[in-house]
Amino acid sequence: MTDSLGAKAKTGVEGLDDILSGGLSRRHVFLLEGAPGSGKTTIALQFLLEGANIGERCLYITLSETEEELRDSALSHGKDIGDQVEIFELVPPESLLDADQQQSLLYSSDLELGETTKLIFEVFERVKPHRVVIDSLSEIRLLAQSSLRYRRQILALKHFFSRSHATVLLLDDMTSDAMDKTVHSVVHGVIHLEQLAPDYGSERRRLRILKYRGQAFRGGYHDFVIKTGGVAVFPRLRAIEHKSGFERSLLTTGISTFDDLLGGGITRGSSTLLIGPAGTGKSLVALQFVEAAIRRGERAAVFVFDEELGVLFARTKAMGLDLEALRDQKLIHIEQVDAAELSPGEFAQRVRDRVASFDATTVVIDSINGYQAAMPEENALILHMHELLQYLNRQGANTCITVAQHGLVGDMKSPVDVTYLADTVILLRYFEAEGRVRRAISVIKKRTGPHEDTIREYKIGSNGLTLGEPLSGFQGILRGVPVLVGGGHALLQLLNEDGTNS
Repeated sequence: MTDSLGAKAKTGVEGLDDILSGGLSRRHVFLLEGAPGSGKTTIALQFLLEGANIGERCLYITLSETEEELRDSALSHGKDIGDQVEIFELVPPESLLDADQQQSLLYSSDLELGETTKLIFEVFERVKPHRVVIDSLSEIRLLAQSSLRYRRQILALKHFFSRSHATVLLLDDMTSDAMDKTVHSVVHGVIHLEQLAPDYGSERRRLRILKYRGQAFRGGYHDFVIKTGGVAVFPRLRAIEHKSGFERSLLTTGISTFDDLLGGGITRGSSTLLIGPAGTGKSLVALQFVEAAIRRGERAAVFVFDEELGVLFARTKAMGLDLEALRDQKLIHIEQVDAAELSPGEFAQRVRDRVASFDATTVVIDSINGYQAAMPEENALILHMHELLQYLNRQGANTCITVAQHGLVGDMKSPVDVTYLADTVILLRYFEAEGRVRRAISVIKKRTGPHEDTIREYKIGSNGLTLGEPLSGFQGILRGVPVLVGGGHALLQLLNEDGTNS
């Protein structure tokens, strides 16, 4: 056996050992509770198979599912239990199934509870396992019939297992009294699973460590999924735990007028927010940072919530940026995210993986509007975004996020205010001039250095993004209907010199 009995028993569940600070303390009894369908059996099987892989003897005692059902469940995840795990299907003794016995007035739950406990002890003494799963406590609770007898039974099981130095996982489907915390006070630790059903989209699952005696653990809720292969947990991101050293150099965008507006460029390890109404070109401005990163010999990751990738590839290729070819060359990672099917924790983990394994130094999230759909409430969105942006900043990555405002001109509102989270905020606006709809860009915030306080017109054409000179002849551009001031007529003439206006 490669793993000593002094070390913790790893669960074999991706991410769960990180939350448990290494796994489950050996020679103790733990409770894994959750409603039916929350993933208890899958986690239990992974726990036992992890032990079997390192040479430990493992025992699964089932009072609810049959051995065939357990083996089929493992096969659905591509795992063949074989003889790696001893499965003991605990059924009532034949004498208790006799019709005469059932009709007798002397028939008592005491007899069945005693027989059940005896069978558990007998199979344990025969196998002498290092890891044990008992599935589930609901049947034992029903046999006990009272809280006092149930508690005594759990204590008896705990003392028996502790003398044998086994690590035990008790499963509880919480189908009886949800307020009954009898086992919580007895066991060494409690893992609570939840399954949520949003108004739209697939179910969401999360877990929380309610108790772990003598051990620090990662508190709060952590999202998890059940996929082919088993359960995968996404530990809640805490940016303060991830620090790295890097030089905060100034990075240019490749467009001189844009760099002038940004005060020379953006600082490495900072976040940029692009905010404006639909159609102003937020995605294309964000991709300008991606193109600049590629030219520097770096990699980028783009997460698209709102636009179909085929449409994005077609329109950016027409402007000279072939995203599909860059993806095929492994220079960028680009994926479409379905907010209805993805939890916030899983999305944060995907972003982290791209930074760690793909070595992406520029990350684009387009847009927060789509990301918000994955959030149960606005406050959660702010907290998730704060930790994610802080994490990316600490890794030296440049993050560009977009927010679509409601409305086109005039008084516009954002679905959520994240401007204070970003280091740089770039505002995009429509404005009217001589009967034409134009676009204006301005930097309204930059924490990492000075920037222009001007407003510039920008255009999106076959050559991509181009910025003009500061619009000093207008007033009220940000309101959408500007007023000409001194020199305005000369400025209009300058704007029209490109031949786009007769």
